[in-house]
Amino acid sequence: MYRFAAATAALLASTAIAQAGGLDRNQTTTSILFESGTYVELGYTNVSPSVSGALASNGTPSGDIAPSFGYATLGYHHDVNDTLSFSLIVDAPYGADVSYPGRVATTGYPFAGSRAEVRSQQVTAALRYQLTDSVSAYGGIRALRLQGEADVSAATSNAGGFNYTLRAESDWEYGYMLGAAYEIPEIAMRVALTYFSDIEATLTGTEGAATVGLAALNQPVPAANISPTSFKVTMPQSVLLEAQSGIAEGTLLFGSVRWTDWEGFQIRPNRYPAGSLVSYTDDVWTWNIGIGRRVTEELALSATLGYEAEQDGFSGNLGPTDGRLSIGLGAEYTVGAMSIAGGIQYSMIGDAQTANAANTLLANFNNNDALAVGIRIGYQF
Repeated sequence: MYRFAAATAALLASTAIAQAGGLDRNQTTTSILFESGTYVELGYTNVSPSVSGALASNGTPSGDIAPSFGYATLGYHHDVNDTLSFSLIVDAPYGADVSYPGRVATTGYPFAGSRAEVRSQQVTAALRYQLTDSVSAYGGIRALRLQGEADVSAATSNAGGFNYTLRAESDWEYGYMLGAAYEIPEIAMRVALTYFSDIEATLTGTEGAATVGLAALNQPVPAANISPTSFKVTMPQSVLLEAQSGIAEGTLLFGSVRWTDWEGFQIRPNRYPAGSLVSYTDDVWTWNIGIGRRVTEELALSATLGYEAEQDGFSGNLGPTDGRLSIGLGAEYTVGAMSIAGGIQYSMIGDAQTANAANTLLANFNNNDALAVGIRIGYQF
């Protein structure tokens, strides 16, 4: 049941724009560290959000601003000897993708035609050492790379606004993870506590801005206004508590709690006229709980529930979501040394409000949702 809990929990705990947790795209778990022998897994998740809002003043709609996206994950585990094992995880922990349809002049929405995207790649190499039959400790190095781009056109008054463009990326930057676990294998019980350090990245590239009248919004920024840029972004530290235990023959209860230090986070390039492209003012707690049942020797099913509280206050115009409630269903089928796990998760996204240049109410984003579908194939050598 160990792998069953790992597969379903990982598949059913990840959607990006459906989370209030900043730029979290998928939650890195430690489950692969507890595999046995040599094990490889490959996964893919596709997320289809639906996020739209309307101006508070006159009801002008924003249109659907959240494109679908997908990401792949890769995991490898190998037992070096009876007490030491090595694991490698490749994933995309952070991301964002926002695209307002239309143009300001035709839709009347002040951010129409604006788009922004954040991408990441992460490689984690970790060792786990079995201290006793029940206690183990683990730690590793995390290498992270970020890319970002934005084309923003914003009407900040009745007279005009600004056009802005950014293309930037970082080199590989490094952090670490440390943790410990307690297990009672006879009842499939495991409790693991993991700390993930923050990682400071320096992004370099080009950016530029131009103050324009209303008729010139959504036009390219003149080349003369674009120049090299460099700025820092610190991806936050986090603490993850994961637990699972058999509660009856063939039945497993599992869950996780994650605290992420998003308070004070910002992406603040040098020339963005509005200050920060992205900013968050509160930490985020993410809760997931699930139950799994092995139906036959080959087939296991699961259901999960996820929750993030709304943070209140204004959300950014390039990420107008706040909190979520999700429900997921998963299945795993095992054939010999191969396992195939699939999951589907529906998230109800918390209502959010965005602000204008005067930091007063601009728009309401209500009744939004997201659907995530994932598959993972594992092989035990």
